[in-house]
Amino acid sequence: MIAVRNIRAVTTKELYCYFASPVAYVFFIIFLMLMGFFTFMWGNFFGQGEATLSSFFIWHPWLYLFLVPAMAMRLWSEEQQTGTIELLFTLPVKPWHAIVGKYFAGTIFLGLALALTFPMVISINVLGNPDNGIVMTGYLGSFLTAAAFLAIGCLTSALTRNQVISFVIAVVVCLLAILCGFPPVTDALLDLEVAWININTLVDFVAGFSVVPHFQTMQRGVVDVRDVLYFLSVIVFSLFAT
Repeated sequence: MIAVRNIRAVTTKELYCYFASPVAYVFFIIFLMLMGFFTFMWGNFFGQGEATLSSFFIWHPWLYLFLVPAMAMRLWSEEQQTGTIELLFTLPVKPWHAIVGKYFAGTIFLGLALALTFPMVISINVLGNPDNGIVMTGYLGSFLTAAAFLAIGCLTSALTRNQVISFVIAVVVCLLAILCGFPPVTDALLDLEVAWININTLVDFVAGFSVVPHFQTMQRGVVDVRDVLYFLSVIVFSLFAT
């Protein structure tokens, strides 16, 4: 099919752009260094006394909050700034082909970065007898979180030619997606007095937009259809808006 061929061509071109420059290697190094630092230094990995990656996964949404928008900010802003977006769309490539192709390249890139953390899995299997099913669902939740943030980054990158503005907007949106389920936010909503709406319903509605509960469910080893649908909804909506 023409669509598949075009998407594959855009994906291949984007992946080449990542690895033909220092961007990929710098990202991988920073990502792995930060993961190691937060896991071993702040996460007290060895002090837990059990073979688990809970101290590893707990930091993922916070690291993705900055690293994923930094990676995604160039996707469309750079095309608009350099004028190559006009050249792209003079080719027999529909807009959605280019959007999906760029997004696939980004998810493959993030998947490779996450795969490079495999020494963590080896470590806990050497140190003890972990439930590797829980480890795999944790990785799935981490990948879906990164993919959702990437889709948001694609959208903000399409809104402006300035990469810095794209980065800032993406960080703010992703931060809201993290914080809206946290106790300080939900407690503040509980203090509101609105006659025409049930406060508990409002709190549950707002908390439902938070990425953290959905990620934590997978981190505990449970793959709930509602959590998967949440991530897919964020991704599809953001790409459609892009």
